Amino acid sequence: MAGEKNEGKLDVREWLRNMRASMLATVAYGKMDERLELKEAVSEALKHPVPRFANWTFCFGGMTFFLFVVQAVTGILLTMYYQASPDTAYESVKFIMNDVRYGWLIRSVHRWGAELMILMIFLHMGRVFFTGAYKHPRELNWIAGVFLLAITLLFGFTGYLLPWDQKAYWGTTVGTQMANNVPLVGNFIRRLLLGGDTVSGITITRFFSFHVIVLPMSITVFLMAHFAMIRKQGVSEPL
Repeated sequence: MAGEKNEGKLDVREWLRNMRASMLATVAYGKMDERLELKEAVSEALKHPVPRFANWTFCFGGMTFFLFVVQAVTGILLTMYYQASPDTAYESVKFIMNDVRYGWLIRSVHRWGAELMILMIFLHMGRVFFTGAYKHPRELNWIAGVFLLAITLLFGFTGYLLPWDQKAYWGTTVGTQMANNVPLVGNFIRRLLLGGDTVSGITITRFFSFHVIVLPMSITVFLMAHFAMIRKQGVSEPL
């Protein structure tokens, strides 16, 4: 009798557990879950055990990705008002800061988010390097990370010119002059960036195109590869 009662209690608990899961799927996904089985896909993606050796330093990569999402959202909002031409760029930035509702906040978040993202990616790669997480069999993931670092730095460099003020102009002049010192291809890289011999209207158009089209597409490809390899190989245990 006691065994039958316990078995009945277990059946009720299992029924309640299944009911809660069903209600959650209905509320979260509705009719879409019946067709695409989203609940199972999301559960498989999210229910991934965290290793016991992982500590707070393992959060640097996730924080970098979070800042990238912030940059993408605020960047899209800024492009709604920004005009990439030498005659209107500076005035459009002033308009965003002074006249657009919360424009000053969005631009400030975008600006500081860029600096924090660069800091976080350096901390993340430093943690990976000093814990030996880049070694076999994760060499390709490290290479993808190096490309992500380079793209992040290019985001910062191309975005620096867009306000089109004196600081941006001369900073870009110095930066492209440094690129000219690269052996063999330095002059080609400099002219590719500038669109000529000096910083001009063509330069700001090219930088804007790189900043909002070329670099976002590139970083998306490497992020997908980076996450896929992490998912496949798991988190590396420190040395």
